[in-house]
Amino acid sequence: MKKFIMSYSCGKDSTLALYRMIKKGNTPAALLVTVNKEENRSWFHGIPENLIKEVSKSLNIPLILVETKGNDYESKFTEALIKAKDRLGIDSCVFGDIDLEPHREWCTARCNEAGVEANFPLWQENREELVYEFIDSGFKTVIKNVKLECMGEDFLGKVLTREVVKDIKETGSDACGENGEYHTFVYDGPIFKYPIKFQHLNIIKNETHGFLDVKDSENE
Repeated sequence: MKKFIMSYSCGKDSTLALYRMIKKGNTPAALLVTVNKEENRSWFHGIPENLIKEVSKSLNIPLILVETKGNDYESKFTEALIKAKDRLGIDSCVFGDIDLEPHREWCTARCNEAGVEANFPLWQENREELVYEFIDSGFKTVIKNVKLECMGEDFLGKVLTREVVKDIKETGSDACGENGEYHTFVYDGPIFKYPIKFQHLNIIKNETHGFLDVKDSENE
């Protein structure tokens, strides 16, 4: 059995990887979430810090926030793994990557530097089947970001269901969004002690992406 740290994005793939590890009897020592130091939001998915902390509480897994401006992303990530190994006794880091080889190489390199094993529970499985496993397991996730050349902004804020996956496929996008077509925020499911309450704010767009801005519903 592994004592692991979870490289966690708050999205569906890392959540499914975490769920599988727990079901097999492995022990999650912490969630590792990288945060944009200038925005106080998670990198890539843009989840506010207070919501990340609430997710940690609901999952009942300690949180390690790794603040980085981006230019020191690699070193900060490796440093966090080394600290987790020394202080928590972890032997591995788990990732939700499916089949993008450059991602796997990057993750494995950081783990090698820290002297821990890189674990990929979803690796090279069928993307669409993984999405359905996630949904059918009872997880709830909202579409947080979309690549506008692939998917319209009308997808933002939708809860991911089998019907929504069908709609995503009809745009020509990958069902799992593994090519970056969309990112999600998981707010409830079988390993959550309670659902995360949050509010939809406005939609923010730049030249390439649309983002659903969200915040903790407890804080005005």
